[in-house]
Amino acid sequence: MPQRSIDLDSPARRARRALLTFAATAAVLVMSAAGADELKPFEASYAWIWHGMTVAVSTLMLEKTADTWTYRSKSEPRGIGKAFSERPRQVSVLRITGAGTRPLSYKADDGTSSTKRSVDLKYDWQTHRVTGVYEETKVDLALTEEVQDDSSVQVAVMVELLAGRTPERFALIDKNSAREYRYVREGKATLHTPFGSVATIIFRSQRANSPRVTRFWCAPDRGYIPLRVEQKRGDEVQWTMQIESLKRE
Repeated sequence: MPQRSIDLDSPARRARRALLTFAATAAVLVMSAAGADELKPFEASYAWIWHGMTVAVSTLMLEKTADTWTYRSKSEPRGIGKAFSERPRQVSVLRITGAGTRPLSYKADDGTSSTKRSVDLKYDWQTHRVTGVYEETKVDLALTEEVQDDSSVQVAVMVELLAGRTPERFALIDKNSAREYRYVREGKATLHTPFGSVATIIFRSQRANSPRVTRFWCAPDRGYIPLRVEQKRGDEVQWTMQIESLKRE
């Protein structure tokens, strides 16, 4: 679930930043691997393409245990991405209730010993507070139904789509604050995929006051799983995500 020779301003260094961005957004990108009307466990893999090069492959998995769901993602670099040590991964535990998708915990790191990109959050729905550490910043925020993290929002978006609704907005935790994203349905398109030609619906997501726009080509007959995701800044494509494989119950 997601911009020659190596010098400080080289494409290779920007590719490194892209790999970390991909990992952070991968959780947001998989909207559903369920049937038309219910959430089901799944495993999917995506190739991340940066300037025409595949720099990483992300594997995303959703599992159910009793009344909770666990979402996991991990990214492995490819090509130029192998020049860097990062192997980003995320784990989110959540519960789906009549009030919506409620995250319970979220952990993330870049696969190294550094804590600069580590996240460890706990959600308390009795006191309505989320606390923990986000990239070395202490977190203590008010918790509302709109608040999600980069991982749990995947399921929150999925739940909305499976209910026949386009999600309007979510507030994603960013250190000790939350950034708002709005969603809009844009149109339809047929894509060529490893599974053949598939009809999709295009959704757009954008952070308030951000020049970056992310679009998702989601397949209704496959539970709205996105077959393609693309982020643009103005007219420039910064990265693209393409589905490679999908397993589901």
